[in-house]
Amino acid sequence: MAKILVIEDNEMNRRMVTRRLTKRGYQVITAVDGLAGIEATRTDRPDLILMDLSLPGIDGWETTRRLKANGESRGIPVIALTAHAMAGDRESAVAAGADDYETKPIDLPRLLAKMAALLPRAGKAVPAAAAGGESAAGESAAEA
Repeated sequence: MAKILVIEDNEMNRRMVTRRLTKRGYQVITAVDGLAGIEATRTDRPDLILMDLSLPGIDGWETTRRLKANGESRGIPVIALTAHAMAGDRESAVAAGADDYETKPIDLPRLLAKMAALLPRAGKAVPAAAAGGESAAGESAAEA
């Protein structure tokens, strides 16, 4: 079972993403800020990280840089998440080390496709429930 770390300070978004990924067969762990995310990466060894860029303390860009600078976490795919889709944000996230980028509200089918593309790099298969073409109409994680 693929283990996903969701680093998200907004409780509603964290719960919504956790519930939807769990329903699709992923094991989900969470962290509420960058430092907790770095620690969870060290202790829980996720297969993929969903990184909110607007975090308290050290933001998602710096958290991603730190994770990618560490030999133990460098290879873990990171998908940056943001509600502030400004010109250049995608490039900034990729420059910080993110492997992909998704805007909020999250388009769940598109996010699942990005996860499915990145998980094989971590040696993990996509759960059948996530790959099975379930309808996700109306499902989005809105920024509160």
